[in-house]
Amino acid sequence: MLTGILAIVLLLLNTLVLIGPMLLVALLKLVLPGAKAKRACSATVMGIAESWAEICKGIFALLTPTHWDIRGVESLRKDTSYLVVSNHQSWVDIPALVQAFNRKTPYFKFFLKKELIWVPFLGLAFWALDYPFMKRYSKAFLKKNPHLKGQDLDITRRACEKFQGIPVTVVNFLEGTRFTPAKHAAQQSPYRNLLKPKAGGVAFVLAALGDNLDALLDVTVVYPDGKTPGFWDLLSGKVQKVIVDVRTCPLEPRLWRSDYQDDPVFREEIQQWVSELWQQKDARIDVLRLRGELQRPQ
Repeated sequence: MLTGILAIVLLLLNTLVLIGPMLLVALLKLVLPGAKAKRACSATVMGIAESWAEICKGIFALLTPTHWDIRGVESLRKDTSYLVVSNHQSWVDIPALVQAFNRKTPYFKFFLKKELIWVPFLGLAFWALDYPFMKRYSKAFLKKNPHLKGQDLDITRRACEKFQGIPVTVVNFLEGTRFTPAKHAAQQSPYRNLLKPKAGGVAFVLAALGDNLDALLDVTVVYPDGKTPGFWDLLSGKVQKVIVDVRTCPLEPRLWRSDYQDDPVFREEIQQWVSELWQQKDARIDVLRLRGELQRPQ
């Protein structure tokens, strides 16, 4: 209990100290003229965010016994752009991604719903970090408003224009929600360890960013103790080991050169690609979990 409370206090203190300078530089970027000055401000904001993440890593290292078993990140670079796809089981997945990628790749970004910009403090931080705010229309909504077809993708593409020509790491959880046994059963998922992936989501990201992405990072997060931990478990020192397995794969141009909604052949191709990716990940989780059980940290 005391460890968890101390961790929360230090994490909050780290956030409160650094969010002020981050927002100040972001406001300067808004008012300063010239692309060069704006790029310098963006780089400064990213540097502050990376420092925040590195301090968070230090807090976990100081207070918790968690062994972060990170694999496959040796050749990653900060001067190239990545699309990260990962399974999703817990809020602990986010610190796991920080452990794996901070200061090894460009600071990662998530596609966020447009409404999140109004969340106090967090919305400002997301804006300062240039997180792309997206607007998605459902099929039912578009059926009633056909004149808006394609506008959600145009909005997201415009939000991503700031990434053109600069390195970026974009994270996408294909399952769309955290894995639970209840969700797994309700979906009748064909995978042992995963929910059904949403191919439309990754197709949307690929269409928005196009050839600005250089490679796919296929991330598999495994908790070998056999129990999915909560964030409080991590803070209070109850998570002994986390495995983060990273595989770098090429992104072929065929994956973003067509319209997912209106091209049934392309849609089937993307769905097949995602299905194969998920089948491999499902098998990899079994292997990593078994090996993790056999090689528990002392």
